[in-house]
Amino acid sequence: MSYSFPELGLLSLGLTICMITGGIDLSIIGTANLTSILAAKVMVTLIPANPAPAVLALYILLAVAVAYIVGISAGFINGYLVSTFNIHPVLVTLGTWQLFSGIAIIITRGYSVPGLPKPFLFVGNGRLLGFPIPLYVFLVFAVAVAVMLRKTQFGRSIYLIGTNAIAARFAGIRVRRMLIYAYTSSAVLASTAGLLMMSRTNQAKADYGETYILQAVLVNLLAGVNWSGGFGRVIGVAIAVMTLQFLSSGFNMLRFNNFARDFTWGVFLILIMIFNHLMNERKNRLEADIAGSRSVG
Repeated sequence: MSYSFPELGLLSLGLTICMITGGIDLSIIGTANLTSILAAKVMVTLIPANPAPAVLALYILLAVAVAYIVGISAGFINGYLVSTFNIHPVLVTLGTWQLFSGIAIIITRGYSVPGLPKPFLFVGNGRLLGFPIPLYVFLVFAVAVAVMLRKTQFGRSIYLIGTNAIAARFAGIRVRRMLIYAYTSSAVLASTAGLLMMSRTNQAKADYGETYILQAVLVNLLAGVNWSGGFGRVIGVAIAVMTLQFLSSGFNMLRFNNFARDFTWGVFLILIMIFNHLMNERKNRLEADIAGSRSVG
């Protein structure tokens, strides 16, 4: 489980940042697959036969740099469209998801890109001090996101934007810039997840991990991230990711097929949304009753 759940964890963290602003990024899978395909193309096409270790490392770093540059560009496009044209984030990121996936299919013609160098595959399959390397990657990014959200001006700004965007503007926060930063951060995390996916599987593919988007949304709702924005914690997302991974492993042991598993995730998602709605209504009624009793007193 420690080899596979970091991918979902990174995608979920990217979604968390956007949901805190009151938006959502449905293009994380498209971004992850496109960046991984371009990185794989760089390694497969440019690396010569029997390269020196230093040359091989240089090409791998170049491929990773290409992945992050493309990912940052994808996140900037999402953030720019959402913040500048005030288009709903669901529509923007659904459209860019199809755009990025279409570009990936054109590049690969629907085929996978295999044959990655062994040093790169070690990142997705190797161990360090007895623990899988993907687990370390997830922990590093989880801590970085937690610090960014709780200890930086950017984090405080996006919480305020998610709570009340108008108040954020009057408070002097550059809402447009912060939204671009938020969607760019989400794309960076998606690119990292894409690199881990292709490192673990030794291939990059345009339609890999399509079920992750539903699971990432489910993880955030399980973690208590507010769909309307303004609230969300990294520790909750990490716990929800592991809980979902335990359930998925249990389904594998019980030999659930993929259709039954997707059905289960969908049912969980609907039930959690209904539960959150009922809890919000109950909270609003309690606050209204308290305010009424104070006015009477």
